[in-house]
Parts: sequence; structure tokens; C-alpha cells
Amino acid sequence: MKNVVIKGELRTDLGKKGTKGVRANGLIPCVIYGGDSPIHFSVPVSSVRDIVYTPDFKIIEIEIEGQSYKSILKSYQMHPVTEALEHIDFLRLVDGHPVRVELPVRFYGVSPGVKLGGKLLQTLRKIKVKTTPQYLRDEILMDISSMELGQSIRVRDIQGIEGIEIISSPGIPVATIEIPRALRSAAAAAEKGKK
Repeated sequence: MKNVVIKGELRTDLGKKGTKGVRANGLIPCVIYGGDSPIHFSVPVSSVRDIVYTPDFKIIEIEIEGQSYKSILKSYQMHPVTEALEHIDFLRLVDGHPVRVELPVRFYGVSPGVKLGGKLLQTLRKIKVKTTPQYLRDEILMDISSMELGQSIRVRDIQGIEGIEIISSPGIPVATIEIPRALRSAAAAAEKGKK
């Protein structure tokens, strides 16, 4: 599991003017939800780049005034024109309390279909799951070693993972071995030759 540590400064001025001031100083206003009450703080843009601009799932240790909060990225807002980060929401992980997250899908094994010249097309990058913090993982692994040309694997093909409930619809394809045009035309020509 990938953990990232960021240091934040507590915010007391929470109005529009205070938020503008935070952004003017090159910081991003943030909030941690979960627990007793929301915690408002700010962080430098550079400390959150590895969290926002990545397909990986990470647990974030947020240190504010000597306190440490184990959290995950909930959402973020960007400026509609400049695409600069404007605000980040984190969700605090509390032991025993279930959370809904999207985990990236990774594949292992070698597909016979790919060996024959097929192309692995990933159609679903993340899968929605519900779990408690102790069972949280950074990815879901799927075996592609039995996939032939033209075959797909779906969400329902994910092997049971302890402590994790998959929420994504079971019928959604995760990946397909696409038959290249050259192989299709060669197969069509072979069929024609038989007749």
C-alpha cells in the first residue's frame, strides 16, 4: 500500500476572502471529512501533485499541528479555464467504518490471444468497492492468462477478495483481446479458400 505524508496548516478564516488569500499565497484550501467535525487546512500545491495527478490509489497521512490524520482523496476542484487546483476534499479513515472507493485495475499473466497477435484493450480502469480501512488495498489484480482472441473479462470474473465488496455492475467488461484487422482478413481469406 502506497502511503504519502503531507503537512498542512490549520485554517481559521474560512470565508471567500480567506480562501482567496490562501490561494494568493500559493496554497490550496483543503478539508478533511469524517470523524467528529470537518478540519479545514491548507497545503502547498507541490505537496499534493503526487496525489491528484496519478491513476494510483494512495493513503494520505495528513499532519496538522502535531496531529496525524489517515485519509484518502475524496474529490478535488479545478479552475474551469486555467485548470489550476482550487480545492481538495479528503475523507478520514476511521477503523471499522466502511468506505466506498475506486481502485485501479491491473493485470497479470500472459494472454494466449496476445501471443497470437491480439491487442489487450482495457475498457474499465477503476472498480468501485466498499471496504473498511484494514482491508484497503492499492489495486485489484485480474488474471488474463486464459484470455483468447476476442474474449473479454468482466467485473464478475474478479476473484473474491477478503473484506472487499465489489459495487461496480458485474456485467461490465474490464478488458478485451481485440482481433487485429490483419488477422481477421487472413481468417476470412482462409475460410474463402476452403469453399
